Amino acid sequence: MSEGIETLDTFPKLLMHHARVRGDAPAIREKDLGIWQTWTWREFADEVRFLACGLAAAGLKPGDHLALIGANRPRIYSGIAAAQCLGAIPVPLYQDAVAAEMAFPLRNAEVGFAIVEDQEQVDKLLEILPQCPSLKHIYYDDTRGLRHYKHAELESYDALLSRGRESYRRDPAFLESEMAKGRGSDTAALFFTSGTTAAPKGVVLTYTNLIERSKVVADWEKITDKDVVLAFMPPAWIGQNIFSYAQPLVAGYCICCPESAETVTTDMREIGPTYYFAPPRVFEALLTQVSVRMDDAAAPKKWLYHHFMGVARRVGERIMEGKPVGFFQRFQYWLGDLLVYGPLRNVLGMSRIRIAYTGGEAIGPDLFVFYRSIGVNLKQLYGSTETSVFVSIQPNDRVKPDTVGPAVPGVELKFTPQRELLIRSPGIFKEYYKNPQATMEAKDAEGWFHTGDAGYIDADGHLKIIDRAKDVGALKDGTLFAPKYLENKLKFFPYVKEAVCFGDQRDKVCAFINIDMEAVANWAEKRNLAYSGYVDLASRDEVYALVRECVEKVNADLAQEKEIANSQIRRFLILHKELDADDEELTRTRKVRRRFIGEKYAPLVAALYDGSQTVHIEAQVRYEDGRTGKISADLKIADARAFPPAAAMRAA
Repeated sequence: MSEGIETLDTFPKLLMHHARVRGDAPAIREKDLGIWQTWTWREFADEVRFLACGLAAAGLKPGDHLALIGANRPRIYSGIAAAQCLGAIPVPLYQDAVAAEMAFPLRNAEVGFAIVEDQEQVDKLLEILPQCPSLKHIYYDDTRGLRHYKHAELESYDALLSRGRESYRRDPAFLESEMAKGRGSDTAALFFTSGTTAAPKGVVLTYTNLIERSKVVADWEKITDKDVVLAFMPPAWIGQNIFSYAQPLVAGYCICCPESAETVTTDMREIGPTYYFAPPRVFEALLTQVSVRMDDAAAPKKWLYHHFMGVARRVGERIMEGKPVGFFQRFQYWLGDLLVYGPLRNVLGMSRIRIAYTGGEAIGPDLFVFYRSIGVNLKQLYGSTETSVFVSIQPNDRVKPDTVGPAVPGVELKFTPQRELLIRSPGIFKEYYKNPQATMEAKDAEGWFHTGDAGYIDADGHLKIIDRAKDVGALKDGTLFAPKYLENKLKFFPYVKEAVCFGDQRDKVCAFINIDMEAVANWAEKRNLAYSGYVDLASRDEVYALVRECVEKVNADLAQEKEIANSQIRRFLILHKELDADDEELTRTRKVRRRFIGEKYAPLVAALYDGSQTVHIEAQVRYEDGRTGKISADLKIADARAFPPAAAMRAA
């Protein structure tokens, strides 16, 4: 390697470096119509060059913003790199956002150019075009359904690429000159936060922010160009963007784009990723699928699974971490790996995984231990858009289910008297776009970023996050109330998809529950329980009894934790609908907007606390085709048993 990483201080420079030193190696793959298509580093770099020249000819200039809207596709990543080649700034947006949600970031960033995946995204942009006067150029990848669209702003990606190819061949020196102008301190991308507790903010990250943090962790975890990653989360999420764009350009590994959301598990089995990252909800969904299948299994197979999972929980993690384990237990685990764990990892597409991360929010300890016990090196990391993701990561030999590990090299941590975590790191963002007040509130004069998360450092030097600082409260008796901690415990059960807990400054904790339709429907069918849909199933007494059992198991666990023993869940109801991002109840990264839900369903919260046994609800919902309708239902409210600390072990 003739050039050091220090001279490769922007992503375009890194891309051209890989095209020179490993030009024939795979850079990106996409499954299309059941067949994997591969772009080498040289081919990918060429496409980026041509696309950049096409955009330059269309008027994209340094400092301009280019929106990218679509699922993980090679051309979305080509668009990000092409913008950066010109000194322009890519702005990835969530492809499942409704048109109205896209209007704010497009206006705020004065976006003039957009590359979108298909007709669905074109229709959204055309709908809000009058609200976005800067948007003059929309380029679409998939031409299906767009043949008869006659809009001056519209053009196909292929036409843009073709013009760019001709432009590059006439004057290749232009682009090389533009790329050479880039510096590490330049803005690399603009990411909009998910808006969990407030309006989305544009986070400005520099090349140095993203490259330095990506390199530190790649070196720490020994990530190389031989690794393979499946890119299946939205590119607009900073977590996915780091693992499928920033780190591949630092380490040189290949990313693979699945055919669709429905084929991810199948595609994982075919690709065999070695490096994996997903939020907890993905791991929860996979475990739910396993639980549903085992419920349907024959008795001998079910016994085999439960027996060897018991072995795995006892010794699996110790074996993976290289700790001493007796010969007989090691033999039992080997047999379990042959009969259960190995086939299970294969079904999940995790046979080759060397490192798996989860982040974005806390994961239930039992869920975490499940994956590690069957031989998946699942670790927790902590970070955010403002920190370029990497703040703390669990080392391979010191993994704990209830922490997010020690700080990554280069990161400093400290806490305010109110337990809020402050971070200082080379990855800290430059600013919030056009929002100096928010920037000053989040980042102080000494460079400390105020995360808004509450936590502490444990005796082993690991960071433990309790909840959002503003969400951590107390019951009337002074008991610590950490709603996210309780919700995660509930969501470990396959029958619970989402939970929302209330209790700050109240005499007890109560909860809303969303059942997991797939898991509960499967459970109901085996018991010959007829139902007509989600609302009907959720209202069945049998389902309430099933959920009550889950709640009471959580309560038994909580009774053993001194600080929060009294924050057991005393009453709950099962919501009449699934919480939905389109109804603003979840963010686009599927985080619960607890405060908004509490206000929207205030009568339901009141009924939980006033002793009511039922409550009537009428609510407006948005269907997938954009239409709205009303749901009317009488919801039951159920009591759950709580346990004094002394009785916790007997109850479990």
